Amino acid sequence: MNLPSLQSGIDQAGSPMRLLWKPGAPAVTVPVVPPEITGWRGEQRAWYDGVAYLELSHHMTDLFLEGPDALRLLSRVGANNVENFVVGQAKQFIVVNDEGLLVQDGIVTRLAEDRFDLAGIGTAASWVQHEAERGEYDVTLTVDPDSAFRGGADPVLFRFQVQGAKAMTFLESAFGGAMPSVKFFHSAEVSLAGKSFRALRHGMTGQPGFEFFGAWEDYTPIREALLSAGEQFGLVQVGGLAYYSAGVVGGWLATPVPAVYTSESTADFRQFTSLFSYEGQGALQGSFYSDDIADYYHSPYELGYGRSISFNHDFIGKDALAAAKDQEHRQKVTLVWDADDVAAVFGPERDFFLSYTKDRVEKDSRLIGLSEYATYLDPAGAIHSIAVIDREHAEPGTEVELVWGEHPGPGTAPDADLGLPRIKATVQPAPYDSYARTEYRTS
Repeated sequence: MNLPSLQSGIDQAGSPMRLLWKPGAPAVTVPVVPPEITGWRGEQRAWYDGVAYLELSHHMTDLFLEGPDALRLLSRVGANNVENFVVGQAKQFIVVNDEGLLVQDGIVTRLAEDRFDLAGIGTAASWVQHEAERGEYDVTLTVDPDSAFRGGADPVLFRFQVQGAKAMTFLESAFGGAMPSVKFFHSAEVSLAGKSFRALRHGMTGQPGFEFFGAWEDYTPIREALLSAGEQFGLVQVGGLAYYSAGVVGGWLATPVPAVYTSESTADFRQFTSLFSYEGQGALQGSFYSDDIADYYHSPYELGYGRSISFNHDFIGKDALAAAKDQEHRQKVTLVWDADDVAAVFGPERDFFLSYTKDRVEKDSRLIGLSEYATYLDPAGAIHSIAVIDREHAEPGTEVELVWGEHPGPGTAPDADLGLPRIKATVQPAPYDSYARTEYRTS
């Protein structure tokens, strides 16, 4: 059965924006994992002052690549340097189109000499599959979708993280000795409960700890051993709500709009990828609206991904990225929302808050960028959001305004005065947390 393509969905809707603009769309949820386990406030606090266990086994798509051309395929698609990509190492995989605009990022891990795993939302995996289909690569691709689309089957891999201020002390106790001395985004084999698996120096919260992954059949004994050992350390299991707030803590923009909807260079991909995909089912909403979806695209440079780009190989979008390298780009920042304005808009009782809306950020009533990912952080006692704004206003301490509310979408002028409330916010670095910003990658 052939599923409708992304392009057919755009054609039927009339434009990319008419396909994707969905005011009032429900919030994103984590499959299988309960929204709260002991309460979202305590779960957020756990990675700051204790030990947090985060379950990552169910909400990501895994694309497994195996064969002699697997690395060549990844090198052709990704802007990353893969020359010294050792077994057990992971990379933030950066995928751009021919114009050098971000398609998506993901995490690619080298599992063996000719075997890799690309994990993430899914568009990067679809892009890799498209390139494999139109090129000549001796490679086998296997997709393991997230648990919402797995039809009740088990994942191929378990994946969870132990993070927090006391995480390393706990792990040394649980494993009976020092954890492997590996660099950031590198892993080593470890054993627990008679099972062997890998420990990767990486985490969502920007705090000390490891990500553990291995064969799904070993999930239960390893999980039970960690949770049992964690009782004396006050280990806290993190539910789906608090988990999704961790991206703001780490300064990661979780859901960028993939730059695949408009360019002639991506026309074949729009025919290839399914309408029932992240790129086909995404929901745009918020106070910022444009009839041109390209106004939502990002350069990888403005998201801080320049450190991952290498021009020592030929890849899709190389020339455009090289030309844009020294251009003036917008900058990713954290916005800390004013508490009084938040109370005036939302009411004095602040329950859990998470938003992926695209909202206008203004300075002196002039649009300077977008706020794209916001959450209430209980330890900070404030709503923070990740925004991408003009560099001239990106200095920490700069006061800006965020327009909160819902633009009606197609048929209403993008800059119409809708009388929406404004919330004062202060620009701060991204990541906002000083440890996540300065020591996380080196400790």
